[in-house]
Amino acid sequence: MKPRTLRPRVTAVLAAALLAASVSATAPAQAAQEPVHLQGTLSSGATYVIDVPAGWNGTVLLFSHGYRPAGAANPAQDAPDDTTQSLLLGQGYALAGSSYATTGWAVEQAVPDQLAALDTFTEKVGKARRTIAWGQSYGGLVTTTIAERHPDRIDGSLSTCGLLQGGVANWNSTLDPVFALKTLLAPGTDIPLAGLGDAATATTAANSLTDVVSKAQDSATGRARIALAAALHNIPGWNDPAQTRPAPTDYEAQQANQYQALAGLIATPAFRWRQEAESRAGGNMSWNTGVDYAAMLSDSSGYQEVKALYKASGLSLKGDLDQLEKAPRVNADPSAVNYMVKNVAFTGKLRKPQLDIHTTGDPLIPVQATSAHRRAVTASGASALLRQAYVENAGHCTFTPAEQVAALHKLDQRITTGHWGDTSAAALNAEARRIDAGATARYLTYRPDPYPRPFDLAHPTDGDRQPQD
Repeated sequence: MKPRTLRPRVTAVLAAALLAASVSATAPAQAAQEPVHLQGTLSSGATYVIDVPAGWNGTVLLFSHGYRPAGAANPAQDAPDDTTQSLLLGQGYALAGSSYATTGWAVEQAVPDQLAALDTFTEKVGKARRTIAWGQSYGGLVTTTIAERHPDRIDGSLSTCGLLQGGVANWNSTLDPVFALKTLLAPGTDIPLAGLGDAATATTAANSLTDVVSKAQDSATGRARIALAAALHNIPGWNDPAQTRPAPTDYEAQQANQYQALAGLIATPAFRWRQEAESRAGGNMSWNTGVDYAAMLSDSSGYQEVKALYKASGLSLKGDLDQLEKAPRVNADPSAVNYMVKNVAFTGKLRKPQLDIHTTGDPLIPVQATSAHRRAVTASGASALLRQAYVENAGHCTFTPAEQVAALHKLDQRITTGHWGDTSAAALNAEARRIDAGATARYLTYRPDPYPRPFDLAHPTDGDRQPQD
């Protein structure tokens, strides 16, 4: 969920002066003859950035950036990358976005900071005729939270590679692969998987499990067990654009790719990022009590691979699944779970249209996250407001600028006409090529498997699994 840093936009002081002189706080700023770049600091301490093109079309795009680890650089950002920013400004869209007052799992800060950035846009530029919220990765979580909790502030929303399963499901699913790795590769060790008291403890735990998994990768039995852990997180066998895409039954190559992704998950989200989130929640917010890992594996996209690798290694898959079943489980702190439900588990109650796009080969937020969102929205009765589309590529958030702008155009058309129209892969690819004739356009017809451990507020039985005070 690393953010992409934008190069500063050089803006003439004259442009800002013209804007201040000619634009009231309530009128659209379409009269501005020069591009305008504004930046500053919100009352929370977060910063904001605003870009308005000459001949603004009256629509502002409110961008929510991705996850930034504690202590990382934290600039304001109003687009995912420079090229997409230039495309959108060239089409007349105004752009706005904030940093968040804190880094890490900052949903409770991010949402008000983004709304404050929108207020600042109205104050300094003018009232937009239309507001579209959009966000990347963790910013997709922020955007969808705005869509559910502040629908009066926007006209529609777009999540790109978003963390659409919500906070509770995210941390539960982050626990599952490391639980399997520790249980099967390092039984009896004292590597903590949750309840990480400080950053040093998290780093030590991450390093210890990394050493275990690295050694396991050298043996056929170890590789089979690593594949099982990857399958519990639905990590795809092609998950980085730098990898050669394996054949559908080249399970050895798929496992090697999954090992790389698991190493990254252990190094940061599973321990370091978890510890930061736990410090906010006041304890461990995830659990695996009552989880049937055999059933989860059978529903996983990696099931056939795991069966094949276990058979080739001579290892008993049933024996390992029995070991997982009997292993001591991780219990959550109810108050920490309640914090994560608040920040945030989704209700699925969309009031404005939302489009979700995701790559099929995402190892960090697997594509099945969109299934979790569709499940919640369907249960809430708002499915007519939701559309989802998929790009065939490996990696997290590896869209082309044209693919992202094509999705924004389809959402904009839905807001304008009141009807979705054609949101098929073919239509999105055609729109991407219209935007940029030389662009790569890789939308495909696709439906992901169900999310392994969903948790939302549209399903009361999900709450039955939640530890109680």
